[in-house]
Amino acid sequence: MAVHWLIVVTIIMVFFQAYLFKKWGLAGVSYNRYFTQNAVFEGNDTEMVEEIVNRKLLPIPWLRLESKMSSHLSFNKQASLAVLGDQFHRSFFSLMAFQKIRRRHKLTCRKRGYYQLRTASISVGDPFGIDQKSKTVNLNSDLIVYPKLLPIDNILLPTNSWQGDIIVRRWIMDDPFVFAGVRDYTYGDTMKSVNWSATARTGRLQVSKNDYTADHKIMIYLNFDETEDIWKSIKDEDLFEKGISYAASIAEYTISKGIPTGFGCNAYIDDPLERLKKRKDSIRIEGKNGKGHLMYILETMAMLRIDRSMNFNHFLQEDVERKRRDTDILLITTFVSETMEKHIRTLRVLGNSIEIVDLNQFKTRETINQDGPSVGEQHG
Repeated sequence: MAVHWLIVVTIIMVFFQAYLFKKWGLAGVSYNRYFTQNAVFEGNDTEMVEEIVNRKLLPIPWLRLESKMSSHLSFNKQASLAVLGDQFHRSFFSLMAFQKIRRRHKLTCRKRGYYQLRTASISVGDPFGIDQKSKTVNLNSDLIVYPKLLPIDNILLPTNSWQGDIIVRRWIMDDPFVFAGVRDYTYGDTMKSVNWSATARTGRLQVSKNDYTADHKIMIYLNFDETEDIWKSIKDEDLFEKGISYAASIAEYTISKGIPTGFGCNAYIDDPLERLKKRKDSIRIEGKNGKGHLMYILETMAMLRIDRSMNFNHFLQEDVERKRRDTDILLITTFVSETMEKHIRTLRVLGNSIEIVDLNQFKTRETINQDGPSVGEQHG
């Protein structure tokens, strides 16, 4: 008889503790998640930090956290962490009364993008797994992954313009500029350009300026058209990812040399909150200097969607209609149509210089690398 009562009491206790955890298991539980770096470059590592707190007397035997993650954020394997189907990040915790746990996860950012991690699901249950309770918590964990920067020596720039009288590399190399006054120091200016007399006179760091940097600026244009048919989807997305990286590398270098640099393309920003907009605006960031301006360009590039807002012919036509002047334009494209050539000629007449970079060169270089070393390399 005593054994029967023991069984009954045990069953009652088991179901009572199940009820207890279902009713109060999530009470006093809070969760926070953030990145140690909110912006990194493609290929670099960062850390995602999780903080879970149990602010009550009742301990939690197990707690499971689940959130949807991009497969482009690669986690190091840990015993308490799992990534399921390259989409769901799952963490397990066990908390005592009034305990706080902070856990760090190292991850590698494998692709450019803007990653929004806004929700997570928390589940708790009793030790016997009879019942569990879940809730969704709102988070504000965003991560920006800038395009990968290439060494400037690895970038194949054209040597001459179509007229043959303007060397593109003058944009990114020191030239004997004509002195034309002074200006305030900005990010990228070298110490040898500092005008100490003007600095002492004004009380602010001043550098010598020249006619070229005062009158000209660089615009880096990236054409996302594979053909003139805007309704055809982009097939080679990896090629345009390389184009974004190429443009970012040039922008970083020219701005670091104190040259006003801008960026434009006929793609659009991939903002999840505005995907229902009927019209996607193309990108045109006018040329400026400074580290803040560079970060703005890189952030915009990180958020670009591999798609088109308009045909590139119309993109160039906007410059013609606005009568753009005194700009050095570096156009990165897979082809040049007759209409594009017409707009390019008009922009040159307006006083702009335009250089063409063939984006297909990446395909050629990859093919050469895959074919192996050349004959000279084989025989050393």
